[in-house]
Amino acid sequence: MQIRVETVADDLNGDARQRVEARVRFVMRRMRAQVMQVHVRLRDINGPRGGIDQSCQITLATDQHGTLVVNAVKRQAMGALELALKRAAGALVRAWQRQRRPVRGLSLARRQALALGGAA
Repeated sequence: MQIRVETVADDLNGDARQRVEARVRFVMRRMRAQVMQVHVRLRDINGPRGGIDQSCQITLATDQHGTLVVNAVKRQAMGALELALKRAAGALVRAWQRQRRPVRGLSLARRQALALGGAA
């Protein structure tokens, strides 16, 4: 799984970038076989004016489900990252569950035949 971290102002130092990558790897560890690339984009929406304006966009490139994109906005960049990762993991699990083939139960006639000891 390749992880690419991008910031608009490039205000993320090397240590913070490594923390972001480590967090992404930790959250996506069970789904790493499905995810080929993760693109994390962190940005400050309205600059130095303040407010709830830290945005995180995560794009997951998967082999089976195509491209999944999630967004989150919080006051802190790491908070936005956490919320976006939670949404991304949920979206990936839902896409995986939709694709799974439903398990069908036994028909009523077959259950009755098995209960009587016969073969149906």
